Amino acid sequence: MLKIIEKTKIWFTASIIVIAIGLIFTVTKGLNFGIDFKGGTQVVIDFKNDFDKLEVDDIIKKYASDAVSNKLENTQLEIKSNSLDSAKVAEMFKEVKEKYSLEDSSLVSQDEIGATIGRELTRKSIIALLISTIAILVYVGVRFEFRFGVAAIIALIHDILITVGVYAVFQIPVNTPFIAAILSIVGYSINDTIVIFDRIRENMKNMRRAEPTEIANASITQTLTRSINTTLTTLITIVCVYIFVPSVRDFAFPLIVGIGTGAYSSIFIASPIWVILKKKYKKKH
Repeated sequence: MLKIIEKTKIWFTASIIVIAIGLIFTVTKGLNFGIDFKGGTQVVIDFKNDFDKLEVDDIIKKYASDAVSNKLENTQLEIKSNSLDSAKVAEMFKEVKEKYSLEDSSLVSQDEIGATIGRELTRKSIIALLISTIAILVYVGVRFEFRFGVAAIIALIHDILITVGVYAVFQIPVNTPFIAAILSIVGYSINDTIVIFDRIRENMKNMRRAEPTEIANASITQTLTRSINTTLTTLITIVCVYIFVPSVRDFAFPLIVGIGTGAYSSIFIASPIWVILKKKYKKKH
């Protein structure tokens, strides 16, 4: 049987260090909010035929280093940037038009996105995250017990802080796909945590005289293979999507980070926190 709980200080210290680094960068450098939050310019170019997106991206980066592009229906390219003004768009499109022999009509649209939309998006994103967190706390609390719910929520906060920290450290643009990925991470992480908690609940019935530490260690050992296999197969799939489908990289990257930290927190954060809460409850009674 693995001795996971006995090394709780190691797991907590490692997480605190990583989260602290992320928070320091978040406070000092801030997050690199993209066009969806800060506002900017959105351009759509129609190439009529399939094209090499990476080749076009090389041209775009000359005019807007912060540009984010997405391929639409194989023939169109959507470009978003905080730094593209009308003059730069004209120069950029002129180079693309000459290289790919396009017509003036190939510039399908050029729109300005206001920052007010970004503020509304931020507000709705926070509300969505809070509602999902409360719903998870209620669900886990009803299905198991309140201590399980508290441990699960702390683990989720751990996963979100690490994912946000990675974005702050590497100054990766934060756009709407990031918010969608965060909500997906919350769902994946809680699912992984519930598997372990379900086994803990079963073992509490079968190991009535055992201490919470022993019950948690046994439960983690029994579910570890399942957790590793599920995480690896999921990560392999998402990494392949990240590599071979550039248009969804903004969504795939935070998923890769979040799913990895979610698997870690389910084992090394959520379970030890449940043990701590359980022991405190026993002392009071």
